[in-house]
Amino acid sequence: MDTTPPLRPAALFARLAIIGIILGSVAGLFAFVGGWLSPWQLTPSRFIDTFEQINGPHPGFRRNHAKGVCIRGWFESNGAGAEFSKAAVFAPSRVPVIGRFALAGGQPFVTDAPGTVRSMALLFHLPDGEEWRTGINNIPVFPVRTPEEFRDQMLANAPDPTTGKPDPEKAKAFLASHPDTARAMQQILSRPISTGFANSTYHSLNAFHFIDAKGRVTPVRWAMVPEQAFVPIDKSDPGKSDKNYLFDALIADIHHAPQKWHLIVTIGEPGDPTHDATVTWPAGRRTIDVGTLVIDQVESEDISPARDINFDPLILPNGIAGSDDPLLSARSAAYSQSFTRREGERKIPSAVSTAETAK
Repeated sequence: MDTTPPLRPAALFARLAIIGIILGSVAGLFAFVGGWLSPWQLTPSRFIDTFEQINGPHPGFRRNHAKGVCIRGWFESNGAGAEFSKAAVFAPSRVPVIGRFALAGGQPFVTDAPGTVRSMALLFHLPDGEEWRTGINNIPVFPVRTPEEFRDQMLANAPDPTTGKPDPEKAKAFLASHPDTARAMQQILSRPISTGFANSTYHSLNAFHFIDAKGRVTPVRWAMVPEQAFVPIDKSDPGKSDKNYLFDALIADIHHAPQKWHLIVTIGEPGDPTHDATVTWPAGRRTIDVGTLVIDQVESEDISPARDINFDPLILPNGIAGSDDPLLSARSAAYSQSFTRREGERKIPSAVSTAETAK
């Protein structure tokens, strides 16, 4: 028999009040994270909503870099990176890599265009279960400094519902009020563009930190530089009739021979900005070739496990850390939101089919 005396009304009220405070705090935390109590804040959910608003609904696909093809290969370290980082990936060794080439934007069936930003996303499988994930792009700088500016730039360049094209006045007004973006866009638009994925250089854009065995911290950026010869696009006729011509060329290149890139790390010096992806570091900074990426297999997203990988740039091994760049945490949170949404949706066949990757 329970002999516990019943609670007095005052004590009962106090206990219920405590429970209410706890539940209210939890609900408030979820409301804060979801942005319900701060409608002026740019939350990960609202950030991904913007992609969907501009590109339309495409269930089952990434909200950015939606059109892609998956790849496999390995990274062979030459040991040179161990001078600055204790990460296992830089010890002399070979580790398996899985990844994805893609075009920027949230439309998975868009026609390939030479000027569209190309990306390389990689996951390095390291010893003891560690992973290194990175998403890199074929532009020298990022066009904006903060996630808020990124959202505002997308909206300024969004197609007008009546014309189907961006409003040039909105785009002009954004650049006028964001001189850093105007400067960065000059670099992006004047960059030499190669004929395809295989002969493109891909940049980290954001800065990171390497940490060596003694705890020394060094700011770095990195790039994948191809062994394949650079061939510029034909400016008189840069387009192709085939909707998937960039991906078809990549597939043919990989079937012909393994494609190779060198991982080149740029060593920052005191005063080099690590918080601003619109700014390049001064010429003459030390660079180190730390190893070779080899891609020898290609798969459609319809069958590849890379389709379901979140290439979060802050999933880093011991010996690599994020910097103070605000875009890094924003990318991490937005990628998570995109991953959660698409994993709960029905998958439909990719534009780059299994028939194409099997050619």
